[in-house]
Amino acid sequence: MADGPTVRIKREDELLPPPDSGRRDSAVTARIRALWGFAAIVLVLVAGRIWVAPWVHLRSLDAWATVFVAICVQALPFLVFGVTLSAAITAFVPASFFNRVLPRRPAAAVPVAGIVGAVLPGCECASVPVAGGLMARGVAPSAALTFLLAAPAINPVVLVATAVAFPRNPEMVLGRFLASIIVAVLAGWLWLRFGKGDWLKIPARPHGDGVGRGERFRQAMRHDIMHAGGFLVVGGIAAATINVIVPADWISGLAGISWLSILTLAVLAVLMSICSEADAFVAASLTQFSPTAKLAFLVVGPMVDLKLIALQSGLFGPRFALRFVPLTFVLAITVSALIGWGLL
Repeated sequence: MADGPTVRIKREDELLPPPDSGRRDSAVTARIRALWGFAAIVLVLVAGRIWVAPWVHLRSLDAWATVFVAICVQALPFLVFGVTLSAAITAFVPASFFNRVLPRRPAAAVPVAGIVGAVLPGCECASVPVAGGLMARGVAPSAALTFLLAAPAINPVVLVATAVAFPRNPEMVLGRFLASIIVAVLAGWLWLRFGKGDWLKIPARPHGDGVGRGERFRQAMRHDIMHAGGFLVVGGIAAATINVIVPADWISGLAGISWLSILTLAVLAVLMSICSEADAFVAASLTQFSPTAKLAFLVVGPMVDLKLIALQSGLFGPRFALRFVPLTFVLAITVSALIGWGLL
């Protein structure tokens, strides 16, 4: 009698699926769906090549494809290199490094954080969680925010990519560096002076999850390349469309108005949300606009765009984003216009 319930329980356990069977089934289902989706895309491309392409003989389409491919091919090496360095910093640079190099006084830590951001490569997506980690480890928010703005805007990979994109206009590199570092430092100092503690939600101190450095590098590399590569393609499409579809007379008229052209490219930088390792090639392709307007595009983009607004709102809270984003946007436009008019 005593063995009856035990036998019944064992038999019921034998009938139950393993605890991880649902996860395996869902993973297999996801792979099958991805495979079918990829196959559908291939079929659509093949059908378009066979039945649609022979009927398309538009010079504008050829020009669009040429501009798009040129932007992506030029930017891809710098994008991969920048993402690799960013992932290496995420995985191998200890958090204590920043506490050692930053002064204890917040006012002095702000410009030093800007210089550190200029030395360490990283894309916009990586700078937000890094800044949150710095705050969680006791770094002054004003210094962490300065790092957030400077790191993706003026790191060595971005400056080299800008020099390659503007080979006949080397002062664009200097203008981008000066305008971006000034905006980052001013934003940090203004937040130190006027920012309030209840406007900013400081993330909790991160705990180790037992993942090795090699795995962290792989995860960061995969995340950054997927996001940055996608934004590069979107930016290339938008830039090629602007160059080909938008009437040249309208663009010439808009680009001819100094202040309006600067504001237009600043807003375009926010909407396009291009990775900072690739935005110089998109800016160089906008030949209708003045160098100062292009500089505003390069300064605004890495500091204020749609994906950054979403990341900042999610990590630091919407009250922070509602105040910090407009502050950065106004500073970026003003400083880039002044630097551009005086240097370019």
